[in-house]
Amino acid sequence: MIDRLVARIVGLQVRLLACQARLNANTDSEALHDLRTTVRRLRSLLRPLRGLPGVEQLEAAASAVGALTTPLRDREVLAAYLELHGQTEAAQWRRVQMTDAYPAVAGSPELAHLLMILDAFPRFVRAAQREGLLKRLRKRIEKRLDKQWKKLGEALRDPAHDRHRLRLLIKRVRYAMEAYPELDRLPEAAMPRLKSAQGALGDWHDCWQWLVRAKEEADLQPCVSTWQVAMEKAEAKSDKVLDKLLGSCF
Repeated sequence: MIDRLVARIVGLQVRLLACQARLNANTDSEALHDLRTTVRRLRSLLRPLRGLPGVEQLEAAASAVGALTTPLRDREVLAAYLELHGQTEAAQWRRVQMTDAYPAVAGSPELAHLLMILDAFPRFVRAAQREGLLKRLRKRIEKRLDKQWKKLGEALRDPAHDRHRLRLLIKRVRYAMEAYPELDRLPEAAMPRLKSAQGALGDWHDCWQWLVRAKEEADLQPCVSTWQVAMEKAEAKSDKVLDKLLGSCF
């Protein structure tokens, strides 16, 4: 279990370094997304390990990179949507803003700090192992994963559930399952249901967020009516998908 944990940490470190190089050279449009996905996978790997040496510092560093890149990714996704739907000028203005953002993320203190701590973290793990702090590690992780799953079930059963919170809980459970596949004890339908729910809630969240931005950014006004309709459809779809998730997996 500990060997697999260290191997996954090193694998994520390699992926982050590759993303950093891609951002610095501005080689492709998926580099920022891949960086954020890798950071999210790292946080999912760490969450069940809270309380162990070095975890808190590494989580904080990963969170800082997430906070730095969230508005940039939001702008990137919006620009792609505008381009696809004929709002070329609005899209181009946002793409120009991103030109300097990619190398800025690559050279940011936040990413440098994360990579520095991540480089040392396997040594923390091995030191904790030698000191006997990782006994019953499997049980510890299983308990945390079960707690996440139960929390999602409770949120789904709440008639007044908050879509923002559900989206976050679903992402946590899904990435935790991918972080620890050998501990997956969930129903067979869980992963496809979680992916569908995350996708539907993601569509809803995009529309919601863009409508908020349109109040401050005048060039988005031509899209408002379209987004209002799309958000209503996404709400209805997400409700159906969430009902299926609840009915088949809990």
